[in-house]
Amino acid sequence: MDCVLHDLRRLYAEMEIKVSDPVTRFCETVVEQSAIKCYAQTPNKRNKITMIAEPLDQGIAEDIESGKISIKSPNKVIGKFFEANYGWDLLASRNIWAFGPDDSGPNILQNDTLPSEVDRRLLQSVRDTIRQGFSWATREGPLCEELTLSRMNAIRNGRFKIMEVTLASEAIFRGGGQIIPTSRRACYSSFLMASPRLMEPVYSCSMTGPADSVTSLYTVLARRRGHVLSDGPIAGTPLYRVSGLIPVIDSFGFETDLRIHTQGQATVSLVFDRWSIVPGDPLDKDVILRPLEPASAQATARDFVLKTRRRKGLSEDVSVAKFLEPELFASLKESGVLEG
Repeated sequence: MDCVLHDLRRLYAEMEIKVSDPVTRFCETVVEQSAIKCYAQTPNKRNKITMIAEPLDQGIAEDIESGKISIKSPNKVIGKFFEANYGWDLLASRNIWAFGPDDSGPNILQNDTLPSEVDRRLLQSVRDTIRQGFSWATREGPLCEELTLSRMNAIRNGRFKIMEVTLASEAIFRGGGQIIPTSRRACYSSFLMASPRLMEPVYSCSMTGPADSVTSLYTVLARRRGHVLSDGPIAGTPLYRVSGLIPVIDSFGFETDLRIHTQGQATVSLVFDRWSIVPGDPLDKDVILRPLEPASAQATARDFVLKTRRRKGLSEDVSVAKFLEPELFASLKESGVLEG
C-alpha cells in the first residue's frame, strides 16, 4: 500500500492523497441453540414461519466453501455426505434447502417440519422465497449490519431449522413480498436468541530476524492480541523464524512497529488464516467502556460492535424487539428471558 500511494503521489497524480483509517469487516455466529422457537408473521397476518438457530459442526463451513459438498448435488449425495462425515440423520440431511448466502456460503437452511403438520404442497410453493429471506439474512447480519456484496457473508457457521410453517391457502396472500422479509426476521430472531457472537479475521504471520530479535518479536505480537505458534532457527542461516497468529484489526502498523523494535532487522509476511470468535458477549449491556481506555478481554466483542455501529450511523444497541413479534417479545420480558 505504501508503494502504491508513493507512486500516486509522486509519479502519477502529483498531488497529496489522504487515506482514511483502515476498516475491518466482522462476521457473526452463534454458539448455542436458540433458547426458544422464534416465529415471525407476514404483514398480512396470514402466514407464520417458526425457526431455531444453532451452530454448525466444526468443519462443515470449510467443506462447503472448499466445494467438497454442493447444494446442487442430488439429495441422496448430500444426505450421504452429512451422514457419513458428521453423523447427521439421513432424513434431516436430505431436507437441506440451501447454503447461504449463496451456493457456497457457510450457513445451512434446513426444513425440519413434520409432514403431518404442514401441507407439503403449500410449503413447496414458498420454498424459493423462504430461501431468499435466508440468503438476505446471512448476507447482512443483525449485530453490525455488515452489508456485503458478491460471495461475502455476514453470518458464518449457522444452521437455521424451519420448525413450523403456517400458510394461507390463497397464493395471492403468500407472495414474495410477504414471505421474504418474514423469513429474514425469523432467521434474525432465532439467531439473536442463540447466544450470538462476533467473529474477526485472523492473519497467520511469519516473522524472520536475527536470534537477538526473537524477544522483541514475542513482545510486539503479544501487545496486539497475537500469540506465537512456533519458532526456531532457519537451517544454514543466522536467522530465526517465528510463526504466529494476529487479529487483522490489530495488524495495522504491525510491520512498522516490528521494524522499530528490531532496528529494521526483522521482516514479516501476513496471510489470512481463519475466522475466530471475539472474546465476550456483544450484547452484554453491563460492559462499561471508557473513552481512551482499551477494552478488557471480555469486553472486546461489545467494544467492536459499538464502534462499528457508531461508524455506520446506527443506534448503539441491537434491538431484539425489532425482529421479534410483539406478543413473543412481551412474553419473553415477562418470563425474564429478555431485559428492558
